[in-house]
Order: sequence, then C-alpha cells, then structure tokens
Amino acid sequence: MSITNCIVTDADEILNLYEAARNLQIQRKMVVWPRFEKSFIEREIAENRQWKIVIDNVIVCNWTITFSDKEIWGDRDQDNSIYIHRICNNPNFRGNRYIDKIVDWSKQYAKDLGKQFVRLDTLGNNTKLIEHYTSAGFDFLGMFKLTDTATLPGHYQTEPNCCLFEIDLPYLQQRPNKA
Repeated sequence: MSITNCIVTDADEILNLYEAARNLQIQRKMVVWPRFEKSFIEREIAENRQWKIVIDNVIVCNWTITFSDKEIWGDRDQDNSIYIHRICNNPNFRGNRYIDKIVDWSKQYAKDLGKQFVRLDTLGNNTKLIEHYTSAGFDFLGMFKLTDTATLPGHYQTEPNCCLFEIDLPYLQQRPNKA
C-alpha cells in the first residue's frame, strides 16, 4: 500500500470513483455530489491536491485537500489547517477503513507543514458518516448552516446544513513559549 499524489493519467479513474460514489449516495439517499469536469480534477492534480491510496497498482481510495476553506469554516479558517474533501473508495475495496490511513497520513502531512488542524465536512445530518469520522479520531464540532456557498460545488447549494469535524494536533500546543 502506498499514499501518493495523483498524476494526470489518474483523472479518468478519479472520475470513475466519483461516479461510483454518486451512485452510492443516490442509493443511500444522501446528498449527491455533482459531476465534476475532468479539467477541474486535472487542475487539482496539477496543484498537488489530489491524493490516492494504491494497492497492487489499483487506486483503492482517493481524496483531495485544500489549505483554506473560508466559505465553509468562516472565521475558523486562519491558515492553520489542511482540509480534506471528497473521500471516495473504489467500490471493490469498500469496508477497509481507509479513513484510518487518511487520518494517519493527514496528521503527519499537517505536522510537516506546521498546521494545527486536520479538518473535513459533510453535508446533511448523516449519522453514519458522523460516526465513521469520529471513530477515526475526528472531533464532531456540530452542524452549521452555510451562508456563502456561491463559489462552492453544487451540492453545497442544495444542502446548507454542514457537519464540521477536526483533529487538533497537540504538538503545536506543546511548543515552549518564547519569552
């Protein structure tokens, strides 16, 4: 198993994973992701924000990150976090708790960048996802109503209720005070 940045030739496979995620969201009556343009995915790849877990040359899990998320996190977004978005699993590899691998990776990645928080969100009152993310170490901060969604993907306009999660990395709080 390896965790690496996606490369441009992964774009079609990422879109396939997103379509599988959309189908699962429809089946489970969840908030459904919009269809993303390939150029959008390719831009995220070029910005080194698309990540993947690979086993035996197969992408088994994919996610993207950002370093700011003002529309969702408001005043809490103070350049001290990495934000995880669009986690999706290959349907043939569901149920393997890749979220735990993502959490381990993201904590180290955030630490390497000097960030204090790893954050993510999910839309609606999805109790199974709330349980899933908290079991992986995220603190559930509650559900908040989004107000400035114009620049966010379409599913944020259809569901304004957003659950926020974070992991507060203690290493930054343990730095000695400089007098």
